[in-house]
Amino acid sequence: MLIKKYILAFLVAGTILSGCSKDFLDQQPTNAIPEQELYKTTGDIETVLNGTWAYMMDTYFTFANPGYSAILRASDAMGSDVAILTSKYGYPASYQFTDLPDRTIRRPEYFWRLLYKVIDNCNNVIAKVDQVTGDEAEKGYLKGQALALRAHCYLTLANFWQFNYRKDPNAKVVPVYTEPSTSTTQGKAKSTATELYTLITTDLEAAVKLLQGYSRASASKHKINANVANGLLARAYLNMGNWQLAAEKAAAAVQSYSLMSGADYAKGFNDVQNVEWIWGHPQIPSQSVASYSFHFLDVSSPASYYYSFMADPYFKELFEASDVRSNLFEWDTLPGREGLLRYKKFIFRSDMTGDIVLMRAAEMYLIEAEGYAEQGLLPEAAAALNKLRTARNATPLVITTQTKDEVVQEIWKERRKELWGEGFSLSDILRTQQSVVRKAYTDASGNPVRVSVPRGDGTFKTVTAKGHTSLKFPDGSAYVPNSPYYLFAIPIVESNNNPNLDK
Repeated sequence: MLIKKYILAFLVAGTILSGCSKDFLDQQPTNAIPEQELYKTTGDIETVLNGTWAYMMDTYFTFANPGYSAILRASDAMGSDVAILTSKYGYPASYQFTDLPDRTIRRPEYFWRLLYKVIDNCNNVIAKVDQVTGDEAEKGYLKGQALALRAHCYLTLANFWQFNYRKDPNAKVVPVYTEPSTSTTQGKAKSTATELYTLITTDLEAAVKLLQGYSRASASKHKINANVANGLLARAYLNMGNWQLAAEKAAAAVQSYSLMSGADYAKGFNDVQNVEWIWGHPQIPSQSVASYSFHFLDVSSPASYYYSFMADPYFKELFEASDVRSNLFEWDTLPGREGLLRYKKFIFRSDMTGDIVLMRAAEMYLIEAEGYAEQGLLPEAAAALNKLRTARNATPLVITTQTKDEVVQEIWKERRKELWGEGFSLSDILRTQQSVVRKAYTDASGNPVRVSVPRGDGTFKTVTAKGHTSLKFPDGSAYVPNSPYYLFAIPIVESNNNPNLDK
């Protein structure tokens, strides 16, 4: 078992690192405080929650693993629509399915430790907050935030460490801990998907009630409020196939949020104060570890270092010319990169920071639409979907003779278009029990597609368009649904330290 006895009170996110392999996993934080000194007042509890959040989002395990956002990047690297440059540092192994399914590799270990340390901190807050000194309403808000954050971590584990709930509700997933760990805590056996989702939904339903009346500043969207808790519930119920509740919770989550304008869509997805963002992580130059993700996502700023998350050219073909999102595509013109397809969704701010998006109103409309469609309520599904399509200047869906499955497919396609780069690719593939789809970019005759790109002098040159380079699993087999290659491994160190894991 990897959970530590001490609680991380706060994290100085601007720590200077030397080299790309620096990690803090086995080091006791210099600012860790024995728990008996931590939990006296609501102010102390808030300090613990703030530090827990900072640990989750702003911990460098390596430069390729800047906190929780690395999980989101890996999900997209393992999907269908991001064509990773395998010559660049960061995510080639995830793109090729060789690191996260391997229990001996460090990346799944980093993710595992990150999530379980956050869970343990939340367990401490949940267990102790009722006894501290302070305002009773504030205690409720803090407890609600801890319950929701714990549920979020367990939902992440459910998403990536086992196949979808609907495939087998009795499948063993991961161990569940709900009490604070101590030096004598024993590792637990894996819980079933049913047990795990029961905890997730119970925690989140309680959080929604506790967070009623809680208000936060627009610049503090990392703080979990009732909208965020409802959004997490919508995700959980969508995973479970509880379509009615998924739609209801998504509608509740989006209350008081609007969809961004087309002009705002092109501003770089870097500002937590965007009217559409429900949940996000703000960054400033002195606290900007999570911003390092933009070095992979930002493929157009000169200062971006890796610019490795290119778009699959087939992804571009999903968009109408009138769609505001289609304006973000651009063929790369840099020497050695001609013919790669940029999707300029993520752009560094001028100070080389970028806020991390975690939940948007658009996603909630898509969940609402899918929930309605799966219930056979196709006009209602189209109405929810068309709120998004209209905002993006895309053709609305008109229900005529479509089947339920055809409408669901339209919604899945819209999720790919709208949520590219935000961490949903692999989790959606697992949720819908579909397959990764990657193929060489060729014309109808099987020949490489040629595109015209501008030179610096204003003339044009014709180059070969470049897309996916990893087209099969590591063993040479074709991509299929529900492949074990899609699952994140439980790290070997956990297996070695927890003899109860597979009991």
